[in-house]
Amino acid sequence: MTKILMVCLGNICRSPLAEGILRSKLSSDLFQVDSAGTANYHTGSSPDKRSIAVARKYGLDISHLRGRQFKTSDFDSFDLIYVMDESNYRNVISLARNDENKTKVKFILNEVYPNQNYDVPDPYYGGDDGFENVYKMLDEACEVIAKNLT
Repeated sequence: MTKILMVCLGNICRSPLAEGILRSKLSSDLFQVDSAGTANYHTGSSPDKRSIAVARKYGLDISHLRGRQFKTSDFDSFDLIYVMDESNYRNVISLARNDENKTKVKFILNEVYPNQNYDVPDPYYGGDDGFENVYKMLDEACEVIAKNLT
């Protein structure tokens, strides 16, 4: 089974969306998808209501997901770790124990724009349009990930 982790800052906006989107594109018999945040602000919290709403608009239910913080042991548990932005990348890499850990960490938008290290913008402080735009970015990247893995 291939295990994939999506990581953003608080694990309530971008990474739960990415988790829900990728789960919908992969077989649960062959793949496990989870999400985490680099900070502990929202540990145990549901995704942001705007993330839940945009996911629901596209037929996905992420309301049952709960925020958790990324931990060093995630390098042992997951085969691929996708980060949403440069800050997430630096925070995750800082916990890596070796080069093998580091090679698991990838910018999610590099799936669409190879080697560009583009950020998925954090929609938390913006309006509803930001969540829609983030959904579309993540859906495009997750489509590529799913095609490459299956």
